[in-house]
Amino acid sequence: MKIIDMHCDTVNRMYYGRQKGNNISLYDNNLSVDFKRMQTGDYLMQFFACFVNMWETSTPQADAMGMIKMFCDEIVKHNDMIGHVHSYEELLHNMSKGKMSALLTIEEGGVLGGNMDMLHRVYEEGVRLITLTWNYENELGYPNRVDMQTGTAVPETERGLKNTGIEFVKEMEDLGIIVDVSHLGDAGFYDVAANTRKPFAASHSNARAVASHVRNLKDDMIKTIGERGGVIGLNFCPAFLKDGKPENIVSRIEDMVRHIMYIRNVGGIDVCALGSDFDGISGELEINACDKMDMLFESLVGLGLPYDEIDKIASGNILRFLRDVL
Repeated sequence: MKIIDMHCDTVNRMYYGRQKGNNISLYDNNLSVDFKRMQTGDYLMQFFACFVNMWETSTPQADAMGMIKMFCDEIVKHNDMIGHVHSYEELLHNMSKGKMSALLTIEEGGVLGGNMDMLHRVYEEGVRLITLTWNYENELGYPNRVDMQTGTAVPETERGLKNTGIEFVKEMEDLGIIVDVSHLGDAGFYDVAANTRKPFAASHSNARAVASHVRNLKDDMIKTIGERGGVIGLNFCPAFLKDGKPENIVSRIEDMVRHIMYIRNVGGIDVCALGSDFDGISGELEINACDKMDMLFESLVGLGLPYDEIDKIASGNILRFLRDVL
């Protein structure tokens, strides 16, 4: 089963790990994602996020650009097996050559500082998806309200995209950068829907009706993304899969399947995709690395889901989505 995963934080872990003297490689490492295990797992593509926690660095733009350079250097070293894609045509070319692909993203639009020149700069560097917010307000808009100390979270229903955010999503569409609403507040989601023309994505989010965390999507959001031709990447984070005390929750395949089936029933099979959040999540994970994705597909087969639908979840829907937006 060919796989495309819309979100991992491996580049972040590598970048800050190297600053501490750990020689971490994208080719082979002890994290959840590397090129060797992607190949074993039959990957077509991995989206690699340059994630910067704005509250933990005094140099967010420098960190983001450092991650981009590190990512590009790793791809060049191993371009016999994987290529950095900037367009759908480049993805097709890699597929024809039997090579995997990598798509570069930014998680936390705040690193752009509300500067349109920075948006153009990261586009030129190869960024093709931007998650507009993380867990803090930035120049573009507001996330749902998450207390990073206590873990409590409530929806942000009043404050959405700022004027700069609206300008940015329109320019992102014109450039060919995917607008990603994962982490964005509820009001911001509706602002994106109202101010875009192309399909957009929730790269790593689940269904709020199944697990109530505000990082998940309400039913009308799932329907909107589906009606617009977008995709929703299933997040493997325990707290986004099941309600309960975080220390007691395990990321189980049975809960992943519940979210997939719910999203399928609400938004249609064509909206379902994968967004594992590998190397950005903690806790006990039944699927804890990229070479174990077949465990999820086996469960879907056991449930009686048709092969063509499982193939759409694994990669087909994202392929169609990328054709439409890149």
